[in-house]
Amino acid sequence: MPPVTSRLFCALDTHDSGHAESLADSLQGEVAGFKLGLEFFLACGVVGYQRIAAKGLPIFLDLKLHDIPATVAGALAALLPLKPAFITLHASGGAAMLEAAAKTVAQAGANRPKLLAVTVLTSLGSADLAAVGQHVGQGDGLETPFPQVQRLALLAQACGMDGVVCSPHEVAGLRQHVAKHFILMVPGIRASTADAGDQKRVMGAGEALAAGADYLVVGRPITQAANPRAAAAALNALCR
Repeated sequence: MPPVTSRLFCALDTHDSGHAESLADSLQGEVAGFKLGLEFFLACGVVGYQRIAAKGLPIFLDLKLHDIPATVAGALAALLPLKPAFITLHASGGAAMLEAAAKTVAQAGANRPKLLAVTVLTSLGSADLAAVGQHVGQGDGLETPFPQVQRLALLAQACGMDGVVCSPHEVAGLRQHVAKHFILMVPGIRASTADAGDQKRVMGAGEALAAGADYLVVGRPITQAANPRAAAAALNALCR
């Protein structure tokens, strides 16, 4: 098999382990790895995880941990034997939680998973943030979630996180404020805003990478396509 040059992580958001395995097999050589989130992990558990990991590509374990520091540290300790490439937790859990997480995964040494802090979900817009008391700012005459995303990204960086998850709309702005090596993992990738579904801050693949994204997370545009492998190949073409 030729080496994988893709920067796409395909989100296998399903509770059907067999379907996820079939998708993983069909996407070999076209994606950089697979994202396994709450739906998959709660339905298929460790055994399902291991079957996807056995395909040989990196796993982005997207569980978005958010709890008191001791609980998050304990959860991470339980996940370390699975050896995912990335694990997510919510930046809004605060400094103590993030620092406890960083300390826990450091115990795994050089092969530890990278921790990505979720900033503001791509399903949220400015009105949604304001409704829960979070700060929005002004950009191009419009309200924008960027101030909150930036605040959480800088907190995550200061607390030892390896990167953040943010929408493509915040990538260019964050690149001006975070370290060069700080990873920006970016969901909300769509062919057009008409295909946004439940996402509110979306962008095309090529635009997101040009703005400074490191990796793109793509689910439905690949997994719900008539030919998932062809859909992934088409997205890769846009990323070159």
